[in-house]
Amino acid sequence: MSSSSPLRATDILTQTPQGLYCPLGDFHVDPVRPVPRALVTHGHSDHARAGHGAVLATSETLRIMAARYGEDFADATQAARLGETIRQGDVAVRFVPAGHVLGSAQIVIEAGATRLVVSGDYKRGYDPTCLPCEIVPCDVFITEATFGLPVFRHPDARAEVDKLLASLALFPERAHLVGAYALGKAQRVMALLREAGYDRPIWVHGAMEKLCALYAELGVDLGEVVKVQAGDRAKLAGEVIVCPPSAIQEVWARKFPDPVAGFASGWMRVRARARQKGVELPMVISDHCDWDELQESILETGAGEVWVTHGQEDALVHWCGTRGIRARPLHLLGYGDEGEDAGDLAAPAAAVETGAAS
Repeated sequence: MSSSSPLRATDILTQTPQGLYCPLGDFHVDPVRPVPRALVTHGHSDHARAGHGAVLATSETLRIMAARYGEDFADATQAARLGETIRQGDVAVRFVPAGHVLGSAQIVIEAGATRLVVSGDYKRGYDPTCLPCEIVPCDVFITEATFGLPVFRHPDARAEVDKLLASLALFPERAHLVGAYALGKAQRVMALLREAGYDRPIWVHGAMEKLCALYAELGVDLGEVVKVQAGDRAKLAGEVIVCPPSAIQEVWARKFPDPVAGFASGWMRVRARARQKGVELPMVISDHCDWDELQESILETGAGEVWVTHGQEDALVHWCGTRGIRARPLHLLGYGDEGEDAGDLAAPAAAVETGAAS
């Protein structure tokens, strides 16, 4: 990208205690505290919080926030159409698909001849529940690094779901519990099961019910989804039950017939973690980029400068340096606390249901 006298990236986006702030547009991106105006990349609670004066996000993200926090989660809301340029003060912004969860978007910010892209959370892998990630050429790319270490290389999620189907065929007398985060991961696993031909009802923990219903309302076909009632559990031999990861370790799970404990997460690449938590059926299904995909994405943007917001920051910053790309960690606090955080299996199910943990 080129032009005369471009603005510095730090003139356009800077760090504050609330998070990334654009002084030229007078807004924050994914602020961790209430602010007058917030642009929100997606509905996970470490990025989307209640209490802002005004929120600009995709219509799906606004619906997700309303479902989680109530219709009055902000004083005012505005739906951003993907690809549409919106003027915010002295900058132009637009939202493009991030491929993370339903409604997730990267935020492109342009001022003068300088373009920054805030990725939020993003992935490059196949997901039938949301639009695929769109890479935007830019001067500065602000990327996450949740799985930013060489050990993390995600397999095809469809092959991981095949493991679940194989286990169902091998152990028809056992209930199969699949731990999956309530927003995004649960629906992705369910949609992949449907694509693989699984046509039985999929049973869900109460923490999943509201968001699964919203996904269906927004056009994502999950097939027949049934909430587990207390009296159902003993009868669910050979069935798939999707639940918060923490619920697998609770009394709730012990009422199922000889349950197979499964967990869908990128962290399942670390087999020691699966064994430690008693996961019998680990499925490496991540809603974030792996190490190779992070590198590919950075190179495809053509960015000369990379900011790393959260996750394994130092490793990715070092890799950028080996490629002649200026990079720095932002050490932003308050991100990575939801979805595929290392604490997934330890958070109480009640907190998962409210979006307060995991």
